[in-house]
Amino acid sequence: MEILLKDIGKRYNNEWIFKGITHNFTKGNNYVILGSNGTGKSTLLQLIAGNFIPSEGNISYTLENKALDQEKIFTHISIATPYLDLIEEYTLTELIDFHSKFKPMLFDTEKTIEILDLNSSKNKVLKYFSSGMKQRVKLALAILNKNPLLLLDEPSSNLDRNSINWYMEMIKKYCSEKLIVVCSNNQKEEYFFCNKEIQIELYKTAKIQA
Repeated sequence: MEILLKDIGKRYNNEWIFKGITHNFTKGNNYVILGSNGTGKSTLLQLIAGNFIPSEGNISYTLENKALDQEKIFTHISIATPYLDLIEEYTLTELIDFHSKFKPMLFDTEKTIEILDLNSSKNKVLKYFSSGMKQRVKLALAILNKNPLLLLDEPSSNLDRNSINWYMEMIKKYCSEKLIVVCSNNQKEEYFFCNKEIQIELYKTAKIQA
């Protein structure tokens, strides 16, 4: 999969969050968007996901040398962010079953729960999960499916050391064929696998191509 950003800018009212971003994301590379809180990392990720519309510039998507309709890009994307909520009225089993109807998963529900190491909680309602357990579920749903593009926003949020190690192993084991874009405020465990970086603060005042 390939994503091309051409002179992308985003503003709210009269304030530019960033502008002048031209960047090509290609399979075979993994990318981290670096910056402190409030610099626009999450906004850029949401633009890539097709959830926001840029104030200027355009975004194009290509899969197997064929242009993708922007309105259908969501069918090729998996995303895990702190601001996307789980359906907390479901049990873990119900949530994975439901999710599988819309996103093709690598494994069945039973195997997914096993990989999560949450067998003892498979019939527990998600609203009773800890924040760390919820984050593991978000990451598993995003990582353990067949979509070619994986977007992660601060993936180590609410994770303890053991869960961070679990996340790192998940990336190594299941993501070799994916194009991954990660937002991070410089937590290196989150983007240890990335070989390209974007410093979002460079796009506050100048147009810099990459």
